[in-house]
Amino acid sequence: MFEKRYRLNLVFNANKVYDRQVIEGIGEYLQAAQCDWDVYFEDDFRSRLDALKHWKGDGIIADFDNPEVEEILKTTDIPTVAVGGSYHHKKDYPRLPYVATDNAALVRCAYQHLKRKGLPQFAFYGVPSTDYSRWACEREHAFVEQVRSDGFEPHVHQGFCTSAEIWETAQHALEAWLNNLPKPIGIIAVTDSRARHLLQVCDHLNILVPEQVAIVGIDNESMARYLNRTALSSVEQGSKQMGYEAAKMLHRMLLGYPVENSLVVVDPIGIAERQSSDYRALHDPYVIQAMHFIRHNACRGVKVAQVVDYIGISRTNLETRFIDEIGCSMHEQLHMTKFYRACELITSTDLPFDEIARTCGYPSVQYMYTVSRKNLGMTPGEYRVSSRLGKDNKS
Repeated sequence: MFEKRYRLNLVFNANKVYDRQVIEGIGEYLQAAQCDWDVYFEDDFRSRLDALKHWKGDGIIADFDNPEVEEILKTTDIPTVAVGGSYHHKKDYPRLPYVATDNAALVRCAYQHLKRKGLPQFAFYGVPSTDYSRWACEREHAFVEQVRSDGFEPHVHQGFCTSAEIWETAQHALEAWLNNLPKPIGIIAVTDSRARHLLQVCDHLNILVPEQVAIVGIDNESMARYLNRTALSSVEQGSKQMGYEAAKMLHRMLLGYPVENSLVVVDPIGIAERQSSDYRALHDPYVIQAMHFIRHNACRGVKVAQVVDYIGISRTNLETRFIDEIGCSMHEQLHMTKFYRACELITSTDLPFDEIARTCGYPSVQYMYTVSRKNLGMTPGEYRVSSRLGKDNKS
């Protein structure tokens, strides 16, 4: 009547965002299927590979992007489901039931986003090729193929495997690459971490983001989303769905049912668009500088007069140029920049509304409520709730 109580080993480094999301998806399946399983993973969230060789249990779900894990488990007798990245050669997949993130689709999502912005050049910032970065090599391969098929020249930089010891050398190499790229250009970073390197270097070199360089990362990592002054656009992987599918597949194996599809490739959820890729094809250099100044200073309470002082031409001249290029006045652009920032913080954080009002340069929280009702037809609280309900329904 009751299902056996199985012992499950999760072989992941759950200190990583991607791994934690996969594990969360596994947990969602266990709740949905009401599985009464004993789940094991290390107290500090990192797998001990020596112990894995001797572990005796009923089932394993493991990260096969780690070649050491793959080597240990490729001949195991314990029912195992592997999780990792997709490959463009079928021979590279392990001979085990496998759930993969679609690396080519992740890159395609970022690339199509940048193409829709009207950017004329494209680049990729990856990581050095090693046995541990096969997933990154797949993303780089997908980028080169997709860009070349559209008749563009792919610009690629792998950089260094960064550490504290070589951080300065890595940043200097990245600076040289960025300086030599044609502009404007859209850059896809292999991860959000690498995208933050780009944002930092652009800031040091006074390269305007997104006016000269538009950047998209991969992971949509919420923890470090705002570590840079410019909020990062990023492609969100279907990591939780991967964990869910892996647990469902393993469950069938444990019950003795055949696995209907031994390879499941999970699509990305989509792209979270933020300031780093909000590129507009502008031609007037004064307007480009004005837009950059507004993006970075609107929430500090700057007025049109301060924008004019920064650019250094007459207000009438700049206002005319601005309206011709942007289609609205500088005052309207300042207002909407603050408003969009407030909307982003309302929906993506749990900050209290008075804190958001101060952060976005509003004179009071009551004023922000007035702006919200005028533009959204609802209060900030109602907007936060409706936004999260929409995300839950989509999931």
